[in-house]
Amino acid sequence: MMTDPIADMLTRIRNGALARHDRVELPHSRLKEHLGQVLKAEGFLDDVRVSESDDPTGPRTLTLILRYGRDRQSAIDGLRRVSSPGRRVYVRHDRIPRVRSGLGVSILSTSRGVMTDRDARKQRVGGELLCEVW
Repeated sequence: MMTDPIADMLTRIRNGALARHDRVELPHSRLKEHLGQVLKAEGFLDDVRVSESDDPTGPRTLTLILRYGRDRQSAIDGLRRVSSPGRRVYVRHDRIPRVRSGLGVSILSTSRGVMTDRDARKQRVGGELLCEVW
């Protein structure tokens, strides 16, 4: 049994980028899918795909296509899980930290969905600080 699926997702992305893999596959959940969509919108991933299994009642798979630049340099330099099951971190909209002086992005789970720190400040909504990506 996995206790922190978001940390598992971030670790798989980190390991896949370090090994220069084209894609990373992981078990599907709606939160992980929305987190992948935010990373795609911010330019860290090329695509997010959900594939059905052959069995209609079987598990779905989330496939993340990693993005690379020139010389196979990964678009993701670092990932950090902030809130964990044993230590939840909640922030107000005016206390959302800036990542690497604005070069990175914080991802929050809010009452209006999963969004970046910029969107949360703009909509004046706080929430659980899931992770930081730079």
